[in-house]
Amino acid sequence: MYFCATKQEERMNYEEMLAARNEGKKNAIKQPIGGYYREQSNGKWRGMVDIRQDMQSNIAFTKALEQECERNKTLASNHQIHFTPVMNEGEVSRLELETGNFLTFEQLLIDTPAIVAEKDFLLQTLQTLVTITSYLHQQGIKHICYSPKTVFVRKGDHSPLLLSHGEFYLTLSDQREFYGNDADYVAPEVLDNGTVDERSDVYSIGKFMESLCRQSDLPFEFRSAVKRAVSESPEDRFLTPEDMLKAVRKRKDSMKSVITFVVAAVIALLCVGLYFDMMPESNPVEFVKPVPRQATDDLIDDGFDPAELGVTSDGDSLVVDQATERDYQAKAEEIFRKKYEKEADRILSRIYTKDYMSSSEKKFLSESEATIDELMKVQSELGAESGLTPERAQLIATEIIERVTNQKKKTIGAGSHRNGIQK
Repeated sequence: MYFCATKQEERMNYEEMLAARNEGKKNAIKQPIGGYYREQSNGKWRGMVDIRQDMQSNIAFTKALEQECERNKTLASNHQIHFTPVMNEGEVSRLELETGNFLTFEQLLIDTPAIVAEKDFLLQTLQTLVTITSYLHQQGIKHICYSPKTVFVRKGDHSPLLLSHGEFYLTLSDQREFYGNDADYVAPEVLDNGTVDERSDVYSIGKFMESLCRQSDLPFEFRSAVKRAVSESPEDRFLTPEDMLKAVRKRKDSMKSVITFVVAAVIALLCVGLYFDMMPESNPVEFVKPVPRQATDDLIDDGFDPAELGVTSDGDSLVVDQATERDYQAKAEEIFRKKYEKEADRILSRIYTKDYMSSSEKKFLSESEATIDELMKVQSELGAESGLTPERAQLIATEIIERVTNQKKKTIGAGSHRNGIQK
């Protein structure tokens, strides 16, 4: 995308690279103001920038360079590379950078291309660029050109750093010549010597983010924001870099909300499925005419007391003491309800938590299936323990599961309103 030099320029770059190597210079890379390289001195490497020879006679350029050298001393930001001018015959011939092993983003991507796929790498890079750019804007400075060759990092640290700022060189009549192959990263109004404001940096930052994903598509949350940022017309862009970052974060949060909604819907479907699965089946009963009653021995005549078994006589026939049976059944159900509600609360608490709500859908579904199996197993064991029929135990268990599930959902919902569910 940004390797667009002609064959003649490529030969010149190659020759310059060989010359730089012969002079002990390492990683020579062209910058708008000159060639950046690392030079070894007394066994140590130090970053240097040789000022462009073709611009030495340009009065506007030399004055702009002197102004930037003075202003560089006052920029108090951890993302600003500071430098000291080296004079030659009264003019700045090169810049000596502060101590540090600096790489351009271009070199970083060549050395470790997979870094772009690391979690939050793109978002953290954008956040850092917005932070340093906002600081520069407060100082009345526009960076103008964010290209993989002009944005640096320290070796071992991927946080972006900036060196020279295009604000000081806006007086040059030919901006396209000044930026050369990096002109693709400069806003159209800058190249046309038009009005420059914060939206010019928004455009360049958008182009820079595009370049990081030139081998693949931008992530979903970046697409619309970057597309708007690189609009040809300044009126169609974000007003500030902060607005661009807010748009990316909003899109990212929206995507998380959709995922959370889908997971919640799956949970609801599972609960409904569990409810209907546990409901007893109703089978049609075929009524037949009872067989004529046969005579039986009357045990009362032998001195047997039916009251001992809860059986009483109404004068004509023996009947079971229904009150005793109802009391026994109610007591058994009460014991089952207490034990099963306690177990259901313990089991369902494992999945109705913020951690499982923020986990992947696959993991959540897997845990939910295991939870259903465990609930049914406990129901069977406690039902047999309490002397309830499987159908009655299943009906009571279904009622308890539904009530406990609703309580858990309300608790999680209330927590999300107070603090926001962590995803």
